[in-house]
Amino acid sequence: MAVSVKDVAKLAGVSVGTVSNVLNRPTGVRPQTRERVEGAIAQLGFIRNDSARQLRAGRSRMIGYVVLDAANPFFTDVARGIDEGARAEGLVLFLADSHQDADREDQFLEQFLEQRVRGVCITPVDSGNRRLLSLAERGVPVVMVDRAPASQEDRWCSVGVDDVLGGELAARHLLDLGHERIAYAGDSRRLPQSVDRLAGVRRALASRGMDEDHGVVLHTEGMRVADGRSAAARLLALPRRRRPRAVVCGNDLLALGVLQQVIGQGLRVPADVAIVGYDDIEFAAAAAVPLTSVVQPRLELGRAAARLLLREEDEGPGHVHEHVSFEPALVVRASTVG
Repeated sequence: MAVSVKDVAKLAGVSVGTVSNVLNRPTGVRPQTRERVEGAIAQLGFIRNDSARQLRAGRSRMIGYVVLDAANPFFTDVARGIDEGARAEGLVLFLADSHQDADREDQFLEQFLEQRVRGVCITPVDSGNRRLLSLAERGVPVVMVDRAPASQEDRWCSVGVDDVLGGELAARHLLDLGHERIAYAGDSRRLPQSVDRLAGVRRALASRGMDEDHGVVLHTEGMRVADGRSAAARLLALPRRRRPRAVVCGNDLLALGVLQQVIGQGLRVPADVAIVGYDDIEFAAAAAVPLTSVVQPRLELGRAAARLLLREEDEGPGHVHEHVSFEPALVVRASTVG
């Protein structure tokens, strides 16, 4: 049977109210009394039921972060930044993985509502999710992470990177190296980030007077290593005269998959195929051929998201939503310059 506050009070010879004060306002209790209560807590192994107390108070110590894919180190690094901000305020971060599934995302948001979380950071599958709108309507702060708020700008704060510029930086680098045909690999049918990165590639081509015939889009079903291998297999199956010798990937996991497939086919990187990734996760520099990649400030994104979330909670209804945009950069490695 679980040890109760009454059990602690009985052993320490004090009232239940005194035990409560020791747990919640210890500085207001005389040192000798506090020591007796703390001794009883240790002897009985008492663990306070924080969740029940928080629900009675109408708020919890938890904030939620729903990511698209927890297997992608980009999102876990962003989560570290959010966690830093949360812990500084005595809050706990709950990380949820939607697996890019709208129904799964919806279930997590419903659970967050039930737990009365202090706020939610999210990289959504669909920013038009009615559950997201419900959170905002109920006064729960929501911050979009790595996602522009589009037409819902007045509903929540956002932090992100200029992905059009990021795609442009990647393609411009390859064009400067003399590549005239460039492929883009990414889930640009569903994910707005990937759509923007592809737009940047096309903008770079247009700036050199090249039309879309100078680019090949390799649509992927997801953004993982296996999807990159599949995209590369389709690329290498193209007739040589139509096959681009350079690829911009929607993230580094895709780029690692492309790299694996290209090398597995006996081709050289970058002599036969040059590859640019996106995010600059730790594995990018550690790859068999270190990846050139577009850098996103992952920890800074998380810290900014936590700051906006906590600021909105503190300011309440008078809060004015903010949209923080970081500028990407390109780090050049051996996958494009051998």
